[in-house]
Amino acid sequence: MARQHNSRRQKQGIQILKQKGLQAIVLGAAMLLVSPLFASSPVLNTLASTLRTFAWPLLVIGMLLLGAYAFFKRVADKTVGPTDGAAHTPSPAKSRGRLKLIEPTLAATAEPAPPTSSPTPASAWSPAVFAAIEWRRFEAVCEALFAQAGYTTRAQSHGADGGVDIWLHTADTDKPVAVVQCKHWQGKPVGVKEIREFFGVMASHKLQRGIYATTSTYTEDAQQFATANGVAAMDGPALLAMIAKRTPEQQQALLAVAHEGEYWKPTCASCGVKMLERTPSKGGAPFWGCSNYPKCRTRLQMLAVR
Repeated sequence: MARQHNSRRQKQGIQILKQKGLQAIVLGAAMLLVSPLFASSPVLNTLASTLRTFAWPLLVIGMLLLGAYAFFKRVADKTVGPTDGAAHTPSPAKSRGRLKLIEPTLAATAEPAPPTSSPTPASAWSPAVFAAIEWRRFEAVCEALFAQAGYTTRAQSHGADGGVDIWLHTADTDKPVAVVQCKHWQGKPVGVKEIREFFGVMASHKLQRGIYATTSTYTEDAQQFATANGVAAMDGPALLAMIAKRTPEQQQALLAVAHEGEYWKPTCASCGVKMLERTPSKGGAPFWGCSNYPKCRTRLQMLAVR
């Protein structure tokens, strides 16, 4: 009992680092956004300067706290051994999506994984395509979609990504013009918490444009926050509408990206390798486990075959 109590206290302490880090980033970003409103007034110019002076240290402190959170959480996860001869289930966070801002190794754990056997590849785009593919294929589709729109894209297949799944560049500048976060969720809407975290990432990179892409939907407050803060919130229907505007050849090219390889089998967000079907040694439902176990303990719930 004492060990469990200490474990709970440790987890609570780690969560406080996350909470304080996010608060510092959001507050710092808000101060940077508000300060220009006062700069035009001679009387309030001093206030604007003061806000800017305090905003950057807050952003730095927030990133340091999130870095400490990620470090101590990883250490804590490694100290907890599996109870069923496989891997323990981390709490949801990114997509590599995603989520992803501070728990990159758990990006694929927010929703259950695709079925164990290969569905028949679709010949045309529909919501069923998004349901059949795993999270990494969804990110690859999003990257190809924005590349077709004329952007130069940069992405990372796995590991820590700092809350960004895809960087968008234009030909006239080396700096990114926008960032994209991808969330392959089914049934669960994206909430305002996820959008706030993504906005904090945008602010930390001094970007005013961001795109949040999900196969699911958004809560009303998440949509309102996104609209007010320069985040283009694209749900499943919006992505399908964007795909429908492509030429037939481009749509087929996107389908080929979606169905590449074992597209129904989830990818480990930490290692970038396909996961394996595992059965608990003490009985229970099968699940997806990383092929690098016990070095990597990521696991996913397994859906029934559709």
